[in-house]
Amino acid sequence: MLPPIDTIIENFELIEDDDMRLEYLIELGRALPPMPDALRTEANRVHGCESQVWIDAGVAEAAGTPRLALHGFSDSFIVRGFVALMLALYGGKTPREAAETDGLDLFRELRFGAHVTSKRSNGVRAMVERIRRDAAALAA
Repeated sequence: MLPPIDTIIENFELIEDDDMRLEYLIELGRALPPMPDALRTEANRVHGCESQVWIDAGVAEAAGTPRLALHGFSDSFIVRGFVALMLALYGGKTPREAAETDGLDLFRELRFGAHVTSKRSNGVRAMVERIRRDAAALAA
């Protein structure tokens, strides 16, 4: 189970060592709830990622309010960590809130830009665009 996004941010702020930050990212990926094989479809595949990434967005009612319910997976340990970050950030928001949230701000806030390849940065951008597009469609 993933910790709340605020806890994840606080934990990253405490870790100065780049290798330890990467290890924590991988731990977050390991904490992702399993994504059912039935959701690993071409329709849920995120294009633009070097690794294979799947994200499924739906809506679940929470206290009478529709909230974004996300599943995600990647075949790469590091990328799975980025999937976990995005799911922690966007999951539980209303579809409208999610559509208006820029996950790249979190990516920059956690200082990942300088420590990951441009292909991985592009993959995170593709995940953010996909989640925001799906959230906007669910909000409509």
